[in-house]
Amino acid sequence: MNKKNNHNEELFLFKKYNYLILLASLFLLLLGFVLMVGGGGKTDFDFNEAIFSNQRVIVAPIVVIIGYIGMVFAIFYNDSRD
Repeated sequence: MNKKNNHNEELFLFKKYNYLILLASLFLLLLGFVLMVGGGGKTDFDFNEAIFSNQRVIVAPIVVIIGYIGMVFAIFYNDSRD
């Protein structure tokens, strides 16, 4: 019974594929938040209708939600073939 050999094989919590999914999800989160930036007025009292553009109201939140779902998937994914 070599319990030491089995313990030394598993040094990392995630596999390589988990880290790749995690990095891709992090990129999607950053992209979504960058898409939300902008649309402010020149002064505090100016109104700019660009804050209600489809990019900021529809596309960016969908990209952020996909990024969060990818993060959860990266944490729970277990490839037992490795």
